[in-house]
Amino acid sequence: MTRGPEQPFPVWLHADARPDDFPAIERALAYPNGLLAFGGDLSGDRLLAAYRRGIFPWYVEGQPIQWWSPAPRAVLYPDKLHLTRRLRRKLRQGRFRVTVNRVFAEVIDACAAPAEGRESTWITPEMARAYLALHERGHAWSVESWCGDTLAGGVYGICLGRMFFGESMFTRVTDGSKVAIAGLCSLGFGVIDCQFPTPHLESLGAECISRSQFKSHLGELCMLRAPDAPNGLLEF
Repeated sequence: MTRGPEQPFPVWLHADARPDDFPAIERALAYPNGLLAFGGDLSGDRLLAAYRRGIFPWYVEGQPIQWWSPAPRAVLYPDKLHLTRRLRRKLRQGRFRVTVNRVFAEVIDACAAPAEGRESTWITPEMARAYLALHERGHAWSVESWCGDTLAGGVYGICLGRMFFGESMFTRVTDGSKVAIAGLCSLGFGVIDCQFPTPHLESLGAECISRSQFKSHLGELCMLRAPDAPNGLLEF
């Protein structure tokens, strides 16, 4: 029996390695799609170096840290956001308010909480602490939607220049997460990284692009000046 070309084995990152010491994303496995490396740590400098290269951590508690860079890559171009007429009507009627970075910690907690069809979470306490630290440095943002005084939904992720790397979202009120995504799309980012495609994201206009296209976006957008995070309510 002949053997095809062997897949590269994921690299092990030592905790004392340089923060930017990642393998090229072209070495990521085809199956499971995007697995690139194990180990390392969740220091702020390592996380930022990873995102600049199109790499993100994703694992569950009890496992070593796993680093991923899937291909194709799901992205949302803000100017291609799709909202139903019903939802646009709700927005015009003022049924929701949208804020930025008002309750970042609460958004992470809500994303980590068990939900229908999901009893466990990849947002471990270690992961939450790492993103809270990046929030303090101005690199991790949240967008929140409100229905009255109720936190209806939200999304959080990493801001690097004009790239936003979405990490997770939640909804407590119908359309809450969609409204938060609509608010995110109004902030001035060129591309929103969605990592893997889902029916929910595709309904909003997300699409899959090649690894080379995604790398091109990284090179063009991460070096630009980031949008200013608005204070108060977000108008869009």
